[in-house]
Amino acid sequence: MNDTLTSHVIGQRVEVNGEHATVRFYGIVPPVAGLWLGVEWDNPERGKHNGSHEGTVYFKCRHPTGGSFVRPNKVNFGVDFLTAIKNRYVLEDKPEESEKEQIVTIGNKPVETLGFDAVKKQQSENKLRFPSESPSPSGTFTTLKVLVLSRTGITWAEVLWCAAGWPVLEELYLESNNISISERPADILQMVTLLDLSSNQLIDENQLFLIAYLPRLEQLILSDIGISSLHFPDAGIGCKTSMFPSLQYLVVNDNQISQWSFINELDKLQSLRALSCLRNPLTEGGRAESTRQFIIARIGQLETLNKCKILPEERRGAELDYRKAFGNEWKKAGGHQDPELNRPNEDFLTAHPRYQLLCLKYGAPEDGELKTQQPFLLKNQLITLKIKYHNELDDKVIEKQLPDSMTIQKVKGLLSRLLKVPASDLLLAYESPKMPGREIELENDQQSLQFYSVENGDSLLVRW
Repeated sequence: MNDTLTSHVIGQRVEVNGEHATVRFYGIVPPVAGLWLGVEWDNPERGKHNGSHEGTVYFKCRHPTGGSFVRPNKVNFGVDFLTAIKNRYVLEDKPEESEKEQIVTIGNKPVETLGFDAVKKQQSENKLRFPSESPSPSGTFTTLKVLVLSRTGITWAEVLWCAAGWPVLEELYLESNNISISERPADILQMVTLLDLSSNQLIDENQLFLIAYLPRLEQLILSDIGISSLHFPDAGIGCKTSMFPSLQYLVVNDNQISQWSFINELDKLQSLRALSCLRNPLTEGGRAESTRQFIIARIGQLETLNKCKILPEERRGAELDYRKAFGNEWKKAGGHQDPELNRPNEDFLTAHPRYQLLCLKYGAPEDGELKTQQPFLLKNQLITLKIKYHNELDDKVIEKQLPDSMTIQKVKGLLSRLLKVPASDLLLAYESPKMPGREIELENDQQSLQFYSVENGDSLLVRW
């Protein structure tokens, strides 16, 4: 067979010593005599170069070490179609007890399947190859709504070329294809609501702007693409970007995000409601609780973070703690309790774009809140609370000093001994002079007074 090879082998899938590759070149590579095949490996660590030899480019690879030259007689071009089907999809005989029977419904008919999981696993290893003179795919898959092309080797150009045949596609999965977004979709992918680009390490923030105007895109998965920065050039401090107008859920797990400026930019997304931002330098180490609070405070419309719902009480606590944590920095930058004199500089507003809004929402931080405390001295952690409860005759008010680190469970234990009421019967809430007329329930016994942003001078409401 090797004696009859022609240039038609270019693009074919091959195997060499158990490793899979795609033929990218056929011909002579001087000064060595004889025919060579230039292949691009599925595993780029298997290769030696990018398709060049002694300054001459013979073919191109997506990865700088993804290519090799091999002799045709070292290459396995595969088997006939029927044998390939049998080898890939007809499973070896196994004991009946090891086969899993599944029932799937096609139309209205139940269908029994055996070994379906193994077939699915093998299918995930497929690589796509597009003939150079293929007809237009327009109208080929007119009802297709979900398409998984992960680990198929497809390029962005091929995605756009095929997309004309997917007019109603809603979900597109392109994980681990070494994709680089090279052009903006024009009149295609307009119905896509979910796009998964995970583990495509060539994608950067500028490439993301090419897909920023997909009108229906609600979920974007960008895990493990190596992104570290983001900036929407069309939106200033406190403004919303016109990009990603429908985006509600963003996943940026396992990236290189280390700066709060990335989180600040996400507040510019007009529809963002849910964020997953796990295993990034910004979120690793330190206090996970504080990091979560700061993310919540910096993205005002966020409702879910890392798949955990943000309750109103948690948002209030996060925003008050954030306001307090950066209060001294705000004052040094020109912030002031008097609205007429409140002019923090541009550097502060860039680093904390929501701070002024939080001052309008809760009031500017007072000097007493911003005093530097020595965290390991108990006296500096005590807060004075008015404890209000009703006995048989009238309402009672007593004052107690409690550590702000005290859990709600321990507060209930203290009140149980004081009021002679079982702790399990007690219901706690608090009210603050800063938010008159509103009660905040203390629902989680494991959380501290500080978690709920209970402050000096607040009133603890006790019922049973």
